[in-house]
Amino acid sequence: MPWNDKSGGGGPWGGGGNGGGPWGQGPKGPSGPQGSPPDLEDIIRRGQDRLRRALPGGGGASPAVFLLIAAALVVLWAFKAVYTVQPDEVAVELRLGKPKQELSQPGLHFLWWPLETVETAKISEQLVTVGGGANSNGAGLMLTGDQNIVNVQFSVAYQVSDPKSYLFDVSDPDEMLQQVAESAMREAVGRRPALDIFRDDRQGIASSVREIIQSTLDSYKAGLQVNAISIEDAAPPREVADAFDEVQRAEQDEDKFVEQANQYSNQKLGQARGEAAQIREDAAAYKNRVVQEAEGEAQRFISVYDEYAKAPEVTRQRLYLETMEKVLKDSNKIIVEQGNGQGVVPYLPLPALQPKVPAPALGGNQ
Repeated sequence: MPWNDKSGGGGPWGGGGNGGGPWGQGPKGPSGPQGSPPDLEDIIRRGQDRLRRALPGGGGASPAVFLLIAAALVVLWAFKAVYTVQPDEVAVELRLGKPKQELSQPGLHFLWWPLETVETAKISEQLVTVGGGANSNGAGLMLTGDQNIVNVQFSVAYQVSDPKSYLFDVSDPDEMLQQVAESAMREAVGRRPALDIFRDDRQGIASSVREIIQSTLDSYKAGLQVNAISIEDAAPPREVADAFDEVQRAEQDEDKFVEQANQYSNQKLGQARGEAAQIREDAAAYKNRVVQEAEGEAQRFISVYDEYAKAPEVTRQRLYLETMEKVLKDSNKIIVEQGNGQGVVPYLPLPALQPKVPAPALGGNQ
C-alpha cells in the first residue's frame, strides 16, 4: 500500500518507529503535545467512570437509582407547581409568559410548571417616605414660589389597585412612585410661598400633590392608588435655619403686639360703650324728670286757672302776694313805719344796717 512505503507499517497513522502518519506523530489524547486534538472517546470514557463511582454501588445504574432520581424530580415539580398566596396578596398566573385573566386569591393554588409560572403582588396599604433626613441626598430640598428653599419630608400611603398593570406594565413601580411623588411635591411647593408649606396651607398642598401623583400614575398605567399624602416635616436648610428662626420670632412678636393692641382696643371700646350707655340712661332720666315737672307745672297752672275763673279778684290778690313773697324773701329789707317824724326827713344809716362782709385777704397767708 502506498501509506506503508516509509512508515514501517502500522496502518495509515503509522504504527511504530518514528512515523506517525501524515502529521508525523500519532494522537496521544488530551495529555499529548500542545496543539494536538483531544481524544473524544477518552473524554467520554473518563466521564462514564466518574459517574459510576458517584452512583451507589459503583457499577451500573440500578432501578432504585432511577426511582430516586424520579422522586426528586417529582418533589421539585410539586414544589414549583404548588404555591401559596398570603392574605395581603394576590397572584397572577402566566401561561407561556402570558398573564391569565383571573387573579389567584389568598390560599393554596396549583399550576402546571414549567409551562405556567406565577407573580404575586401585595395589595395591602403601604407607606413610602420621600425627602428629608440625612440620607436623602438633597431630595427634600425644594424651591418655593417666593424664592425660598425648604427641606420637605413627606410620606405617601398607597396600595395596588390593578395587580396586572402593577406587575407587567411598569418595570419598577415602587421606585417610579417615589420619583413621581418627589416631582409632584416640587411642583406644588414651587407654586406657593414658603409660609404655606411651613404652617399656613399644608393640607391644601397635600391634596394638590395627591391629585398630581394619581393623574401621573394613571397615565403610566402603574396600577397604584394613592390614598393619602402626609407632610411630616418642613424646615429651612441648616445653613439658613437661624435666619428663618429669627423671622419666625419676629412674626410671633408681631402677632403678640397685634393681639395686645386688639385687647387694648376692646377694653377702651368697652369702656366707651359703657359710658355711652350711662349717658343715654342719664339723658333718658333727665328727659323723664323734665317731662314730669312740665306736666306738673301744667297741671298746677290749670288748677290755678280754674280757681281764678271762680274768683278772679281773690285769686289775683293771692298771686300777687305769693309773687311778692318769693321776690322779697331773700332780699335785704328795712321797714319804716309811717307817722314817725312828721315834717322831718329822718336819716337812716342804711349802709350801717347792712351786714358787713369781710374783704378777702390778699397775698395768700401773709
